[in-house]
Amino acid sequence: MSGLGSMDSALLETLLKEAPIGFAFLDSHSRFQRINRTLAAVYGRTEDECRGRTPSELLGDADAAAHEAAIAAVLGGETVVSGGRLVSLPTARPQSAHWVVSWFPCRGDGAEGVALIAIDLSDRHTAEVALRRSEERYRSLLAATNQIVWAAGADGSVSEDCPEWRSITGQTTEQYLGLGWLAAAHPDDQELVTRSWTDAVADRTAFDEVFRVRTQSGDFRYYRSRAVPIMRGDELVEWVGAHTDVTTQHEADDMRQRLTQQLGEAALRTVRLQKATSDLAEALTVDEVVQAMWEIGQSAVGADRTALGELDRERLRLRLLGDHGGSGVPGAQPVESGLDFPCSMSMAVRERKPFIAGSPFELRALLDDDPQVVTFLKHTDEQAWVALPLLSAGLPIGALCFSFASQRDISDEEKVFLEALAGQCALALERAKLFEREHRTAESLQKSLLPEDLPEVKGIRMRAFYRSGTQNVQVGGDWYDAFPLPDGRVAGVLGDVMGKGIKAATGMSRVRNALRALAFSMPEPADVLTGLDRMFDATEGADQVTTLVYFVLDPETGQVDLSNAGHLPPLVVSENASPWLLETDPDTPLGVRSERGHHKFFVQPGNTVVLYSDGLVENRKRAVASGLDELVTVASQASPEVVGDPQHMLKYLVGSMLKGYEQDDDVTLLAVHLPVTEAAPEQ
Repeated sequence: MSGLGSMDSALLETLLKEAPIGFAFLDSHSRFQRINRTLAAVYGRTEDECRGRTPSELLGDADAAAHEAAIAAVLGGETVVSGGRLVSLPTARPQSAHWVVSWFPCRGDGAEGVALIAIDLSDRHTAEVALRRSEERYRSLLAATNQIVWAAGADGSVSEDCPEWRSITGQTTEQYLGLGWLAAAHPDDQELVTRSWTDAVADRTAFDEVFRVRTQSGDFRYYRSRAVPIMRGDELVEWVGAHTDVTTQHEADDMRQRLTQQLGEAALRTVRLQKATSDLAEALTVDEVVQAMWEIGQSAVGADRTALGELDRERLRLRLLGDHGGSGVPGAQPVESGLDFPCSMSMAVRERKPFIAGSPFELRALLDDDPQVVTFLKHTDEQAWVALPLLSAGLPIGALCFSFASQRDISDEEKVFLEALAGQCALALERAKLFEREHRTAESLQKSLLPEDLPEVKGIRMRAFYRSGTQNVQVGGDWYDAFPLPDGRVAGVLGDVMGKGIKAATGMSRVRNALRALAFSMPEPADVLTGLDRMFDATEGADQVTTLVYFVLDPETGQVDLSNAGHLPPLVVSENASPWLLETDPDTPLGVRSERGHHKFFVQPGNTVVLYSDGLVENRKRAVASGLDELVTVASQASPEVVGDPQHMLKYLVGSMLKGYEQDDDVTLLAVHLPVTEAAPEQ
């Protein structure tokens, strides 16, 4: 560098050291005399470690051999040797392992050697690899999905040949080009596909149609054709699409439909029988059984009319139950008739087997053209009938009849279904009659003790829930009540008289009536409970343990005044905070003299206060303490829709708390919700 000025020498020195391109000078013995930091780092060495050493001492075998061959070629007279790549270097940047190296002869001042320049092309190499992989994956994907790629001009006319499509359809190139490819569609599909393609081209929207394509063999296969417009700015350049053979999928769909059609009726009958069994199991009274059968007749059988009759075995008379819409038709079966009356239900009971008439002609034939039948057929719109006996222990207890407004054939499978349905109906009817006999008195008493409706009070929403733990076999001691007070506030109470039966119910009735009387004269909770204590001493026995929670709520302010006579703490559910139990100092049950506590708190808009009986949180498998903890946890998981609706809140709490447990006690809840009121619009 003696011929260079000081500034030039400094610049060259800086370039050699700092440039991102690798530089080096090797003498005629292939030893590194000069090397910059960049190239040394590529070799995984320092500059000092490289000086005076040969490539074979620094590099792996492959790279060392490439270096030595290039050096030998340059020293042998070649002007430039380039294109070699460093691919196995111990570089500190493994992501940059693709360096292109060039060698040049370097002679001067009696010295001879080789200059080396290395350039990092890793980013370009990575992009090339990514592009190549993308193309390979695209081609593989097309092959795997059996897709045929096609293209069309901006006007929707095909100008590029598609040999794959033509090999399927047998079209020539001339037949395929333009709009000729559409001619391969099934004649019934051509108009739809052509219109869809024309509309897509006109609107510049994606094209997507499934249609049948005629193949070379003359049969048709289903193809799905999709194409999208390729835009360059606002200019539509071309259309690119793909044809996909979906015949297998279409045939599979057809097969599924056929199988569904074959199995659907049988499966539907099974589901309908299960649903009917469930509905009948929930029917407690005879009227509910009649109503359930009417709905089942419409939904599960397709009947236009359903009739249910009960047999009086002593009098051998059949009495229709519920509202029988056809009884007013001349010649029709009356509400009560003997078994000799000519009708389908009487025949089913007499013969103890199904009676089926698929048309008026069959009905007349089966009933010997009885004049009553002839008169009936002149005035009715019924055209087919199925009557089934209701049997218990092999003896008839009634009959079930479905009638239809059109003639119909009843298959053997449908007959089996209807007989099974009649069996379930017979069981439900017997259960309902037993229920009504054993519980008529209890039901009447229960209805008189609980309020029919909760008061409608502006600014609050109140909902209640009651479920007997013994399925109404006995009257329980749980009760609730709510009523408005003269000062505009509303009072609510939920209590529990320990025990079951008439004794518990009558005790509940006395406490409820006394509480109402006291509330109107001295509504404050502590005063009401004190008055109940005095009444309890005078009228109730020592073994009559009664607990209750009584509150008075001001709808305008949300203030709640509450007293608790040994009952479980109320639950407060908030829209914006975790639920909590309103823990207060425990008071004694009614009749146990103590100074009654009075607690005041405020219910914020959007909050719900829930009173509940111990049946919600306690059972044979769950203690009260763990039940209370679980109640808070369950309430915290309620959705906003549930929290904002007291009716949904009660159903949610009962469903969640009783899930997995057998209910063995009454469950009673009373919820008071203060809705969030919308702010008045600014004037």
